[in-house]
Amino acid sequence: LSVGGYMEQWAGIASQDDAYDNINAFQSDTEVYFTGSTTLDNGIEVGVMIQLEGETSTDQIDEQYLYINGSFGQARIGEGDGAAAAMGITAPAVGPVGVNDGDLSNWVSIAAMPDTVWDDGDAPKVTYYTPVMGGFRLGVSYTDSSTSKNNGSAGVSATPPTAGQNTTTGMPVVSLGAEYNGDFDGFSLGLSAVGEHKGSGEWFSVGTNVGFGNFTVGASYGVKADDYGLTETDAKRSDDTTGFDIGVAYKMDAASVSLSYANGDIVTNAAGDGSDIDTVDLGLAYALGAGVDWKTSVFWFDSDGKNGGADNDGYGAVTGIKLSF
Repeated sequence: LSVGGYMEQWAGIASQDDAYDNINAFQSDTEVYFTGSTTLDNGIEVGVMIQLEGETSTDQIDEQYLYINGSFGQARIGEGDGAAAAMGITAPAVGPVGVNDGDLSNWVSIAAMPDTVWDDGDAPKVTYYTPVMGGFRLGVSYTDSSTSKNNGSAGVSATPPTAGQNTTTGMPVVSLGAEYNGDFDGFSLGLSAVGEHKGSGEWFSVGTNVGFGNFTVGASYGVKADDYGLTETDAKRSDDTTGFDIGVAYKMDAASVSLSYANGDIVTNAAGDGSDIDTVDLGLAYALGAGVDWKTSVFWFDSDGKNGGADNDGYGAVTGIKLSF
């Protein structure tokens, strides 16, 4: 049995439209990981991962799953990210805020973040990853119910009725991923193509990172269909949701710096409500020692509501320490 995890402690300031109140200047995130494994006589490894939130949470156990490793690859069963989320590549960003499904909403008031990998969540699932062959790897996950959680057997009698393992609600989710990672003479290349099917629709995303010298340049693009997560009788959203990001990072010894941009064109319903958001993050990171990093983000954002929805724009800065153990 081994114990690991991380603690993040941040301090930040932000300026946004006068219609919005300032958000708490001090924030944190902590998780503790418990892992254990044993190797059978035939060489197959069987292990567990349990991730405990370090603060009071409605989802106190973030992920928990059993895994089996062998020459055949890896199989998992339990609560955790699907193959698409685990294998998706996005633009590099070293700061604590980020631009792609990042933590901007922790510091300012926005309806949604730009995103290119819309993982459905940690509902119980089975996942399989192939071995790496010539730099290529494939992954697939299947979730029987997107609302199931291993928090008891109350099912439809619980409050809310979707709680428990015996739920009859939710939708099946199929998650797929393909990735390539290779090192060549003078540069490295990472490629991903991922997506999920839920309800009547799906989302897909492609991404790449290219490394040369001390630089890494990357980008990703994703589309979420107007009927993703909806039944045939539900009203479709008025349009697809799209997102893309692009960024560059530079690393020199213990220091790293990145500049990233993302856009999200987000549609939430059949009436066409949603938002169009642009955000930029200048990230700095410095390794103070083994497992200890000082990180800083200087960010800007502009969120325009659709159909007369609320607008907001502004900027800010966040700095703090991340300890990984």
